[in-house]
Amino acid sequence: MIEVEHLSKRFVVGSGRLRGKRQEVDAVRDISFRVERGELLGYLGPNGAGKSTTIKMLTGILVPSGGRVVVAGLDPSRRRIELAQRIGAMFGQRIQLWWDLPLQDSFDLLRHIYRVPLDRYERTLSRFREVLELDEFLETPVRQLSLGQRIRGELAAAMLHEPELLFLDEPTIGLDVVAKQRVRDFLVELNREQGVTVLLTTHDLGDIERLCTRLLVIDHGSLIWDGGIPELKERFGGERLLVVDLEAPAPPLEVEGARVERVEGPRQWLRFRGSAADLTARVARAARLVDLQIAEPDIEEIVRRIYAGQIQEPGSLREPGST
Repeated sequence: MIEVEHLSKRFVVGSGRLRGKRQEVDAVRDISFRVERGELLGYLGPNGAGKSTTIKMLTGILVPSGGRVVVAGLDPSRRRIELAQRIGAMFGQRIQLWWDLPLQDSFDLLRHIYRVPLDRYERTLSRFREVLELDEFLETPVRQLSLGQRIRGELAAAMLHEPELLFLDEPTIGLDVVAKQRVRDFLVELNREQGVTVLLTTHDLGDIERLCTRLLVIDHGSLIWDGGIPELKERFGGERLLVVDLEAPAPPLEVEGARVERVEGPRQWLRFRGSAADLTARVARAARLVDLQIAEPDIEEIVRRIYAGQIQEPGSLREPGST
């Protein structure tokens, strides 16, 4: 669905008190990745990392300074109108609905803009009305909608023409827990039942963990991770925690490769690195177990450490074999 090879974008900006000086700034630097059809992919990075610039090149809004990008078999900047018929986009707080019109009228206008046949439009909208629970505010002017209602309306608007690929920028920002879960459920259903490819940029790592099977991390314009979330945790999560329940209270276990962090009656918490299976076998030889569980590292902490530069140099984060 998406092929990116050595993609770069350079801007010329003014500097100095009167901005008379000009300098070049690399917003995106030589990044490469592929997205297969039907993937639900997270694209993560701090503010200014190059996420939005990348998305704008993928949608044809910006022309790359270098490299190659193909989306749905098309060159985005050269065939932007044709590509628009095959993609949907929702960019955070940027509204695509008509502010003073009822939500229903915005949908009707989008139907004409995308030239969606009436029967297909009615079938698609009927499904979105049910899944996103739109009926209670379809006749309400967009300016009077709550944030959660507007986000649901924006999602429906982005999908009315049944695109193959959906770009989402902060789709759950500012939503309460209930509205956030409704949006997440909707995206999972779109992806699983219709095979819609989703590229999601967000600062909400809960969205990433609940929705995505693969994660791209960009920082200072460079791609520093391309791989699965479990692999990211395994390689850069640092220490993990093994919680064991013994048959009876016992002194802290002495097991190679782990240290006991806490003891409460028969339960002990062991901090460790490396293979959980090997450690479990050693613990089982040292004491009689009733139960055990592993507490995985928190992705938010891992990503925070990446941004803070605490995990070696950026190049070391690349998944083996990735470009």
